[in-house]
Amino acid sequence: MSIANISVKTIDRQDQTLSNYLGKVLLIVNVASQCGYTPQYKGMEELYQKYQAQGFEILAFPCNDYGMQEPGSNEEIQQFCSTRYDISFPLFDKVHAKGSQQHPLYAELTQAVEPKGEVSWNFEKFLVNKKGEVVARYKSAIAPTDTALVTAIEKELAQ
Repeated sequence: MSIANISVKTIDRQDQTLSNYLGKVLLIVNVASQCGYTPQYKGMEELYQKYQAQGFEILAFPCNDYGMQEPGSNEEIQQFCSTRYDISFPLFDKVHAKGSQQHPLYAELTQAVEPKGEVSWNFEKFLVNKKGEVVARYKSAIAPTDTALVTAIEKELAQ
């Protein structure tokens, strides 16, 4: 199943379809500004800088579902990410990754690969191939620069 037809909103609330990213390898991450994993933004930016020219994108979705660790507005989140971590990958509108208001993207991501089920915390990562298919899922504690994740990204980029 491809995520290409799912609609999302950018951080500045512009509608976008994930089909815009077909042909690219994606790392989709639910992020939060006040989480113990927030320093992973640094590793995410390092990954983005290293692989973007090869067709790699990181899509970051702020989420306040876990410990209320993303309470800010989109503008506050964007400012935090740019001033604190100088990120250049795209941020999106705040979403629900679980529960009755779960965004359709997360409904698809969480059923696409094992282990299936709700996202358990901030900074969970989903790797998506160039066809828009979810190929792997990584728990929050897996750093963006973890060898297993980097190897999987490189493998998908080589496809």
